[in-house]
Amino acid sequence: MRTLATLLVAVLGIALVPGTVLARPTPGWSATWGAAPQPPTASLGPSWGPAGFEDHTLRQVVRISDGGAAVRIRLSNAYGTSPLVVTGATVAHTAEGAAVRPNSVWHVTFRGHRSVTVPAGGEVAGDPAPLVVSPLSRVTVTLYLAGATGPATGHAYANATSWRASGDHRADVAADAFTETSQSWYYLSGVDVTDRAPRRDVVVAFGDSITDGGRSTMDADNRFPDELAERLGGRRGVVNSGISGNRVLNDSSCFGEKALSRFERDALAQPDVRTVILLEGINDIGFPQFASECTAPNPAVTAAELIAAYRELIGRAHARGVRVLGGTLLPYKGAGYFTDAGETVRDEVNAWIRTSGEFDGVVDFDRALADPANPDAMLPAYDSGDGLHPSDAGHRAMAEAVDLSLL
Repeated sequence: MRTLATLLVAVLGIALVPGTVLARPTPGWSATWGAAPQPPTASLGPSWGPAGFEDHTLRQVVRISDGGAAVRIRLSNAYGTSPLVVTGATVAHTAEGAAVRPNSVWHVTFRGHRSVTVPAGGEVAGDPAPLVVSPLSRVTVTLYLAGATGPATGHAYANATSWRASGDHRADVAADAFTETSQSWYYLSGVDVTDRAPRRDVVVAFGDSITDGGRSTMDADNRFPDELAERLGGRRGVVNSGISGNRVLNDSSCFGEKALSRFERDALAQPDVRTVILLEGINDIGFPQFASECTAPNPAVTAAELIAAYRELIGRAHARGVRVLGGTLLPYKGAGYFTDAGETVRDEVNAWIRTSGEFDGVVDFDRALADPANPDAMLPAYDSGDGLHPSDAGHRAMAEAVDLSLL
């Protein structure tokens, strides 16, 4: 395996430098899955993140978009306060639940070694693992963490089941040892596939819980970026960089760094990124109605402030040769934080997105999901029931609203 990995490195010209954020787009790799890292918090409900792991095996299943002849994983310790020692990792084809398909388990190496130390605040990428993966297939990534990790960088609302076992079970095919479950991802921030002729055609969906998949069906991969990957037939990578509760203008101890701070890492740094679909701002408008640890600071925002931030993000993307599509903010009448004043801001923002010409294209999610009889609210068939988050049908409608020629 090590010989093959070394050969792939030589053939593809891949520079693997653990302990640093990768300079991207990286020749030879194309992002096929991602999850935006968040700091651990106990404020969002039960989670393994605050306590971290010790002598645990962590098994996580992801549905990729594009396929390839080999894969690599990326691990993030962005919010760790000390170096993270990963004793070992494997990748495999998913069977059912925490089980993997026999004869598909590959041990991941990092510069030829099975263990790796990820610096506090850093990210590492594994060597090529010669696991052939098909588009729109599921891949299981297993990490063994022998020592105490401390609080774990992760992604709070995965809308997917992760499993944990005591002891070293990284090479297990059966699911028997994995008796604990979580609905978050931990440490895993990306999966890439080999691309010998980088096409720069990866799409990054960047936003909040509506992009993250809030209230879509658990373990069904019905988030709108998943549905978009299906519309594209698995012919290109689609990366979900949504964070539930995230905002454009203000950080949150629970919902991650603001869009202005995380855009480089979570969008522009994705391998082979060509297009970003930006859909964010509704939490900036709505959160001032709530006062909590998770929403502080929560000042009222104006349309002008959001528009200025969008312009900054567009400028940063264009400086990197990346296109940005502006997503109009979805109807939210009936949501817990709806107000008439907030609706005025949303209307002003959406009018600018549609007419300014500053984006490279527009995805009119608002009109695609609005109830014709009550345009400030979602069509009931597209509403998950809280007035804010789309149902599975709503996520499909969002994907269908994307003009594929813009990608």
